[in-house]
Amino acid sequence: MSITGIMAATAVVSAVGIFVGLFLGVAGIKFKVKVDEKEEAVASALPGNNCGGCGFAGCSGLAAAIAKGEAPVNACPVGGEAVGKKIAEIMGVDAGNSVRKVAYVHCKGDCEKAGTDYDYSGAEDCRMLSFVPNGGPKSCNSGCLGYGTCVKVCPFDAIHVVKGVAVVDKEKCKACGKCIAVCPKHLISLIPYDTKQIVACSSTDKGPVTMKACQVGCIGCGICAKICPKGAVTVENFHAVIDPDKCVGCGACEQKCPKKAIVRA
Repeated sequence: MSITGIMAATAVVSAVGIFVGLFLGVAGIKFKVKVDEKEEAVASALPGNNCGGCGFAGCSGLAAAIAKGEAPVNACPVGGEAVGKKIAEIMGVDAGNSVRKVAYVHCKGDCEKAGTDYDYSGAEDCRMLSFVPNGGPKSCNSGCLGYGTCVKVCPFDAIHVVKGVAVVDKEKCKACGKCIAVCPKHLISLIPYDTKQIVACSSTDKGPVTMKACQVGCIGCGICAKICPKGAVTVENFHAVIDPDKCVGCGACEQKCPKKAIVRA
């Protein structure tokens, strides 16, 4: 190739390069996505666990919703009150009152207190037991299966299986809700951190049925409701329910419960 051809080729390549550069530069300006500074500030204030406990697709999704006014500033269950106040300052609003919540497993029927109908050998995943007879080997169809599916999904190491029943460490729990979502028996719920008394049972079977299945199951006898001085206890569908807003923690219901199904939370 002659020197003239080389120079011509070089000129063409240079011209193309300049054109592409100019095109990309103009396109970058024209199609530039505007960044919401508040959204970025909120995102940086969030813990970054991306647990989904707030109901959004990770922390970035929550940050975008808060910046648009579509979610409250204290919506992050992991960050709690401290993060809520920080985000409130960014958004220039009042953080409001936030109540710390923790997960609680409503079952005390461990391997010593609850009966079993048969021996199970198979996948150790509570969700898989919905395909076996009676939803698992435990005599109580409402009881914790104890295979630790909730343990495996907890990102904070806040839940462990003790004697065949899942137990939540309330000091570690961040109320992300992942354990609640995977429990096939729907035994786990979020309760206020300072809850005083709670019914550690989810069975709604009639008394005689519950007594055959578990030594510590609620039989719906109503004694707790009768002796509560604040009217905080009611019996619904053969099951005692305690209103945490009315309960003062006097312990009368716990002391009189014949099955010891009511405990300190």
